[in-house]
Amino acid sequence: MGPHLRYAVILAGLALAAAPVQAQLSGHNLKGDFGLRSGTQPDPGFYVSPMFLSFDADTLRNRDGDSIGIDPERRAGLDARAYALVLSYVTDFTLLGAHVGFMAAPSFTNNNLEIPVLDFESRTDTGFADLYVQPFVLGWHAPRADVTVGLGVFAPTGRYEPGASDNVGLGMWSYEVFAGTTLYLDEEKSWSLATTAFYETHGKKKDTDVRAGDILTLEGGLGKSFLDGALSVGVAYYAQWKLTDDDLGLRFELPGGPLLGKHRVYGFGPELTVPIASKTKLFALVNGRFFWETGARTTVEGTTLLITATVPIPSLAIN
Repeated sequence: MGPHLRYAVILAGLALAAAPVQAQLSGHNLKGDFGLRSGTQPDPGFYVSPMFLSFDADTLRNRDGDSIGIDPERRAGLDARAYALVLSYVTDFTLLGAHVGFMAAPSFTNNNLEIPVLDFESRTDTGFADLYVQPFVLGWHAPRADVTVGLGVFAPTGRYEPGASDNVGLGMWSYEVFAGTTLYLDEEKSWSLATTAFYETHGKKKDTDVRAGDILTLEGGLGKSFLDGALSVGVAYYAQWKLTDDDLGLRFELPGGPLLGKHRVYGFGPELTVPIASKTKLFALVNGRFFWETGARTTVEGTTLLITATVPIPSLAIN
């Protein structure tokens, strides 16, 4: 296989209203959607990537990391499913030595949330979620490193009404800037170490003065590739922190400051990418990731499964 196959499956960030519901206000960034080569942009071309996500949590943790609950037999639970179609295009046009790319990710989601200690339950049918677009992405390729930088926008296209229990959108615009790098640890570029940072800010929620705080998310992994990068295996990770307090639109300060600490959570797990190919063409790369969460504060803690098939159009020739 030629050098054009030396990229990992890129799981584009989604506007996912089914992202884990938090004791604080949720942001849009989907944890774990970038993996082993998060700082690598695919070679020029058009890619279609159907994606499935499943998130399951049975623990809600407070600001000290303690599980919240009165009856140990009735733990907080969240089951979320999302389905997306990631459409990405990397052009032949270069700017400052980098290829320019674009991406859009329409998605559908549903979720079931139960918090017995708060006597709260919410169940939603599958619906069109908020739309994620990357209008501008730059990607550089060096002999021992790749670099990406770009902008992302989340549009409030999903159903949302303040106070409703069946929302599938977050009712707000969100904006993020991101930058990442994939470092190759050997001359053959078979061992890689990657990290991408996303900084997310938010507008006010629909018909309110409520605004979610800023969020920082890191995603990446350490991996080993084979078959010129088409087959890879490794350990992926994510880490997320709320950096600023939520603005609830109140005209007074609560004694002692905010009632809840800023949320954080970490996730680690295996990642595997396998090619679907004939002797002469690559038809798709199928990627799977599984994360166990740990270290959660002021949010739910659970497991995440992501499965994506990245299909180049047209199929890539194998040299």
